[in-house]
Amino acid sequence: MSQPGFLQRLKFHFFNFYPPYFGAGIKVKALNKERTLFSTTMKLTPFNKNYVGTQFGGSLYSMCDPFYMLILMEHLGSGYLVWDKAATIRFIKPGEGTVRAEFYIPKEKIQEIKEETDRKRKMDITFTAQIVDVKTGKLVAEVDKVIYVRKKLKE
Repeated sequence: MSQPGFLQRLKFHFFNFYPPYFGAGIKVKALNKERTLFSTTMKLTPFNKNYVGTQFGGSLYSMCDPFYMLILMEHLGSGYLVWDKAATIRFIKPGEGTVRAEFYIPKEKIQEIKEETDRKRKMDITFTAQIVDVKTGKLVAEVDKVIYVRKKLKE
């Protein structure tokens, strides 16, 4: 593994100590070598339980918050502005145990986003993440993330 790749991967593992993630028990479990996929998990604990004893909806959303944006920032580079623009969460069933979510953007899709942004100067793109119960594999929630991408103007 090259040194810059190692440092990039190490940087992402510090998410596990980011106070909102640490407090909710959210763990960044995986980042692939190409930096196009993240995986997160969250156990049900007293710190993320809601009034009825299931996963707190805010924690479920939180485990999905920055990852599509980070993947695009990493691959598009400093010539592009990338922001989370909007999000919607749909609760399907209560989270009663450990849940998992994955965030993946294939390199081909990243290239398409880059080319379209170069043509149009800016765009919105929507990604959907699924939060599933680790034990049963059943869908707990879906999160739609709208990401704004804009080519920076040359100064």
